[in-house]
Amino acid sequence: MEGSEGRQSFCPPVAVAPPVIALDAEPERVDQPKRTVMSRPGNGTSGRGITLLANHLKVSVKCPDEIFYQYSVSITCDEKRDVNIKRIGRKIIDKIHETYSSEFAGKKFVYDGEKSLYTVGPLPRNKVEFTVVVEESSAKHASESPSDNGSNNHSSKRSKRSLHSKAFRVEINFAAKIPLKSISLALQGADAENVQDALRVLDIILRQQAANRGCLLVRQSFFHDDSRNFTDVGGGVMGCKGLHSSFRPTLDGLTLNMDVSTTMILSPGPVIDFLLANQNVKEPRYIDWARAKRMLKNLRVKAKHSNKEFKIIGLSERPCNQQLFSMKVKNGDGLDNGGETIEITVYEYFTKHRNIELSNSAYMPCLDVGKPKRPNYLPLELCYLVSLQRYTKVLSSVQRASLVEKSRQKPRERIKVITDAVRDYSYDDDPLLATCGVSIEKQLIQINGRVLEAPKLKAGNGEEVVPRNGRWNFNNKHLLTPARIERWAVVNFSARCDTSHLSRELISCGRTKGIHFERPHTLIEEDPQNRRAGPVIRVEKMFEEIIARLPGPPDFLLCVLPERKNSEIYGPWKKKSLTDLGIVTQCISPLKINDQYLTNVLLKINAKLGGTNSLLAMEHASYLPHIQETPTMILGMDVSHGSPGQSDIPSIAAVVGSLYWPLISKYRAVVRSQSPKLEIIESLYKPLPNGDDEGIMGELLLDFYRTCNGHKPAQIIVFRDGVSESQFSQVLNLELDQMIKAYKHLGEGDIPKFTLIVAQKNHHTKLFQASAPENVPPGTVVDTNIVHPRNNDFFMCAHAGMIGTTRPAHYHVLLDEIGFSPDVLQNLIHSLSYVYQRSTTATSIVAPVRYAHLAAQQFAQFVKFEDLSETSSGHGSVKSIGSTSVTELPRLHMNVSDSMFFC
Repeated sequence: MEGSEGRQSFCPPVAVAPPVIALDAEPERVDQPKRTVMSRPGNGTSGRGITLLANHLKVSVKCPDEIFYQYSVSITCDEKRDVNIKRIGRKIIDKIHETYSSEFAGKKFVYDGEKSLYTVGPLPRNKVEFTVVVEESSAKHASESPSDNGSNNHSSKRSKRSLHSKAFRVEINFAAKIPLKSISLALQGADAENVQDALRVLDIILRQQAANRGCLLVRQSFFHDDSRNFTDVGGGVMGCKGLHSSFRPTLDGLTLNMDVSTTMILSPGPVIDFLLANQNVKEPRYIDWARAKRMLKNLRVKAKHSNKEFKIIGLSERPCNQQLFSMKVKNGDGLDNGGETIEITVYEYFTKHRNIELSNSAYMPCLDVGKPKRPNYLPLELCYLVSLQRYTKVLSSVQRASLVEKSRQKPRERIKVITDAVRDYSYDDDPLLATCGVSIEKQLIQINGRVLEAPKLKAGNGEEVVPRNGRWNFNNKHLLTPARIERWAVVNFSARCDTSHLSRELISCGRTKGIHFERPHTLIEEDPQNRRAGPVIRVEKMFEEIIARLPGPPDFLLCVLPERKNSEIYGPWKKKSLTDLGIVTQCISPLKINDQYLTNVLLKINAKLGGTNSLLAMEHASYLPHIQETPTMILGMDVSHGSPGQSDIPSIAAVVGSLYWPLISKYRAVVRSQSPKLEIIESLYKPLPNGDDEGIMGELLLDFYRTCNGHKPAQIIVFRDGVSESQFSQVLNLELDQMIKAYKHLGEGDIPKFTLIVAQKNHHTKLFQASAPENVPPGTVVDTNIVHPRNNDFFMCAHAGMIGTTRPAHYHVLLDEIGFSPDVLQNLIHSLSYVYQRSTTATSIVAPVRYAHLAAQQFAQFVKFEDLSETSSGHGSVKSIGSTSVTELPRLHMNVSDSMFFC
């Protein structure tokens, strides 16, 4: 097959330096969607039946013809600036109900927390304007404690409150009609308009109910102020258990999906106790007050002496016993004739004029709860952090581990929490829901599921491995194709580890698995003088030592790190080894060295060095329905984003592609950086001015051609992770179009058949056995009852949930040109959960997605720990996408480009 302009199509790749990225390169855009999500072709029948419960509650709607009316709300104040309705919106809505009920004919409203109101039936007029006077809480209490013009004159306090009242102009305009009937049409399988809007209104009604009860609202979850729901995770931070709720259209009708949810909050209580815990110090004298100021800003506190609430804007510049402020006092004649102004410390004011004893605030800064030009000081010991204040910073590894440990719930415990909440909180007891005739059942729905048979595996020497409960082992078994390791070394970055003992045990365990292990050429301990240097310098010094001691490039390096999680060495080490030198490495940080631990390490090492740990028995026998007779490529795609608040960190797109068809267990990854927080992959196809394609897809297509004896994929199965339902159309059109263009760029006329599947783990559906307390068995699949009424989706628990409650993977088949039957596709996806080479357990989501996720995360370390523009030795560059500059990731060295480096 000849390509355009005389090129040989799918010619083998040539090792050259990566081309320069065109600065004006833009991802393809599609004006009108050309493809829509496919409908369900039927249901699967394979596997044994099982009766399950799902955390969905049946919802009935007795008045489906009701219509919600949406009104946009515009609020401005005297300063002619837009107002954050989230800050004062509830006061505005309360004033509407209280003062202008006649305008709205006594109707009840729900408020979305942004700029919309909803009610059933229309208002008397399409446009209403009025003024509402609201007293701001910060101004209302400004004179309750020392300020630059404070006073202990009570009449003065009343006048100050009136001065800080503000008039807000409110304009309400009709925006749209949202018929409740659209939900009924969607339940019948129609592609109804407004269905998402109608469901959103129902969700908002439940949110407003929770808000009226004083709950903290976080998206579609709400959290009650109940200490029984709090769990301390250290650092002054607590996990707060709450409830997620969302209305879902399903095959069995409308349901309410209820689940246990967790968010992070600050530990309520004395501010000083919080600071001690947050900074992990025992006494106030050790507190870093600059750090404390950053942490406390914008937090809400309640004053013990007045029981009033304030927002912290900062700390005083001086300690409490030195911080002065001006205070007016009356003349001796008792007449209110202005009196005199004196300078007094905050400490003296509270101890002498308010008769409040302060035991430990004298030498600490005060909290400033006023305004930038009108400070208002409170002693620390009089202030308590208000409950239910979210903590949005990144948790430490210790905090994360503690949260996971303390948040686990067994299936029966989770069921009880949900059903108790439904019983206690009466979610359908709402005037608007009553108007629509909406009622919610109190019990979880019962559904039918199936348990698929686990696939058999092939190990070395033709031995068969039979998984039990989603697990297997290599006890007394060889790996299928073990690697040969001759020249290797162990390096230790100051970890407390006997590397000599570690290497002997690793060799012994490896030989029982068939791996040919020579003794390590050398054991290198980090020079103590380098330990205080930065991570990049430490890595450079270590590689200088490696090069000096080894006679040539090693086959493999075992790197011992001092920290198990988030080691600052990891990113620079991986970048240096994978992109600069092309050396396969394995990082470890062992707590206990035993056979199970060493086996898991060896599985990763063997895969990285080109070996194969196991294959599916049907894969080994070349019996894969729809795949063995037609060249088929399998892709896994994911995008990794920076932590919350890191808006300038590039996102990392990773795509893995299968190699050596008809195998489905071998993969290679291609990774690119892209615009921050962008979920849609923009570099699948990247045409350059010179006519070349620098995109991800073209690289993987060439790899497939090279490893499959010149075969080109006639079928491509794509597993896409991390996208929401609102992005399905973009995946179907933008990303798929890029893949097709990349294929055509190689000179091909016949386009492969595509099957496109989205794999989701970020959802709230849980499955429970109806007659047993344990988690559902591995292989459980549900494609009835709680699935979408029209679209082709299903839930699968491929793995064994040993701790907590199993979360199923939710698969959405957006497109299926290959034409899989439900049974064949579900069994293929189940089998792909058993080919993850670094594990001896079935994975909760298909291996290609797990590999893509790992590859994106590993390359994100390069951005996280190092400035590539200064230290990448010419491999990194900066590309511009629109107005955003993005650091281009370095490419893998050719020596490891085919390695499963992400294992």
